[in-house]
Parts: sequence; structure tokens; C-alpha cells
Amino acid sequence: MSRYMLISSREPFTCQSTNDLYDLARELSRQGHQVTLFLVENGVMVARAGVYSKLLQEAYAAGVEILAEEFSLRERAIPLNRLGAGIESARLEVVLDALVERVKTVWH
Repeated sequence: MSRYMLISSREPFTCQSTNDLYDLARELSRQGHQVTLFLVENGVMVARAGVYSKLLQEAYAAGVEILAEEFSLRERAIPLNRLGAGIESARLEVVLDALVERVKTVWH
């Protein structure tokens, strides 16, 4: 199966198409693909513990790896010890590595 890196720079509360990206991540994972959802810029707003996004939780439950970019977290005053369940911090280099490795990438 294929590897996918889906990059979300928007939060889902005001941008409906972000929810579509979470749906895509979940469906690709359910089909057996290796999927990473990388939250960056305002996309990290759902990374905080206590912030609920049903579709993000469903993606995680389906096996999607969820990463939140460290600089974006710092800029929005989200400490690493306050990340929600299943969400890990990562450096932007993760995306660069995926591009070098020719992982199928979608930036939203």
C-alpha cells in the first residue's frame, strides 16, 4: 500500500474542507494505507487536550498518525504537555523528509 502525508494548516471549526481532509485521512487508513496527518499553522488549534474534533478522533481511531508542528504550537501558546490523546509534536522536517521519500502529499 501507499504512504500519504496530509498537511492541514486550517482548523476545522471555521473551515469545512478541513473536515473533508480528516475524512480522507481516515478512509485512506481504513483502506490499508500508511497515513500521517500533519497539523501546522492554525491547524494545530485542535491539538490541545480538551478541544474536541470528532473527525480528528475518528482518524486517530482508524490508525492515522497525527503530528502537530512544534513552532506552530509555540506560536499559539500550546505546551507540549497539553496535547490531546494520540497527538505528538514534530518538527517541520518531517514534511521535508516525506517529500524526499516521495510520499504522496496533500497540503490543505
